[in-house]
Amino acid sequence: MSLGYAEKLSFIEDVGNVGMAEFFDPPHVLQDKSKHLVVFTGAGISTSCGIPDFRGPKGIWTLQREGKPLPEASLPFHRAMPSITHMTLVELERAGIVKFIISQNVDGLHLRSGIPREKLAELHGNSFMEACPSCGDALPPKEMLPAEKHCKMADLVLCLGTSLQITPACNLPLKCLRGGGKIVIVNLQIPPYVRIDLLQVIVTQSLSADEKFVNWNLRVASVHSLKAPLPFIKSIEISFSDGHKYKGALLHEHPFSLKRRTVTTEAFEILLKINFIDDCGCQSTQINIPFDFLDSTDNDIDKDAALNELREKATQDLCCGQNAVIERKAISSPRTEVTTCAIVTNIKTFQSDSLSNGDVKRLRGTLNGSGTSRKRSNGRKRKSRF
Repeated sequence: MSLGYAEKLSFIEDVGNVGMAEFFDPPHVLQDKSKHLVVFTGAGISTSCGIPDFRGPKGIWTLQREGKPLPEASLPFHRAMPSITHMTLVELERAGIVKFIISQNVDGLHLRSGIPREKLAELHGNSFMEACPSCGDALPPKEMLPAEKHCKMADLVLCLGTSLQITPACNLPLKCLRGGGKIVIVNLQIPPYVRIDLLQVIVTQSLSADEKFVNWNLRVASVHSLKAPLPFIKSIEISFSDGHKYKGALLHEHPFSLKRRTVTTEAFEILLKINFIDDCGCQSTQINIPFDFLDSTDNDIDKDAALNELREKATQDLCCGQNAVIERKAISSPRTEVTTCAIVTNIKTFQSDSLSNGDVKRLRGTLNGSGTSRKRSNGRKRKSRF
């Protein structure tokens, strides 16, 4: 039946195109576009090799969250072969275009493809290389230091197959921005951009002359400097936990500070309602600061884990205003407690519209769930000729 099929089709002038138009630049043009190109790769570049990713439609974390059976690799790691993406990076490195590659993958495919070891940082290790469990680091300095160095030097960081969700690795590409560099993300799932702002709440205490009262001063300040502004804050409403009739306050101007006197034996919470400026994704958030003159100790908090948990929750809920304490320390003289808080002040999501050819996506940016639409031009209708 298929014999002579093509010859029997009627002639159609406009048969359409599949996919987007491709443009090929000669090598010298590519060299001019980037002087120091760094590539940052994730699990997405190895899915075509038979290795599951984590946050894709059939990724490990995606299926786990949905309560479905976890995916199985179609072949063991040692049988996996480098993909066309791996081999393309090898050619770009040999041509002098790619200066350094940073990978979060443990499959060893970059080395197997031919990338020189001195031009590769395997942040999370390599499943084919053993390391001492006692002296090994979660993120070894011999991998992190060159990765940071090249990201700072980069005028372009190309992120391939990664959702950029895991800290501190996901912060590496951002280091190119200070020097005027750019970041390009190529991934099926474009992660939401979660804006996290930091502030510190400083409570300084001293006893009254009769030692019956505590004179204390509360100050909300930037983590960078006491004099640095907090541009995302409009005002701060201060109140106290139930059962305490201390007078509250509304702070409108920087520096945001408050002085009060309380009894030494009382323990309570200071409630801070942080009102944001209009450009933030929500109106306010509340931070509770415990106050107890008789108990002042440091808290052992894993800062990176707390930030990562906050970012993950904000990404999952797509909700601003969430906050977390990422550091709490005590200073003996003068007696002071410093609480550093991280606050989600904006979330920008990227929604995809499927085009007629299925895999090609057009990205549309939305801020905190409020979408913006874009009109599509009507395509020309084809007329068949019989």
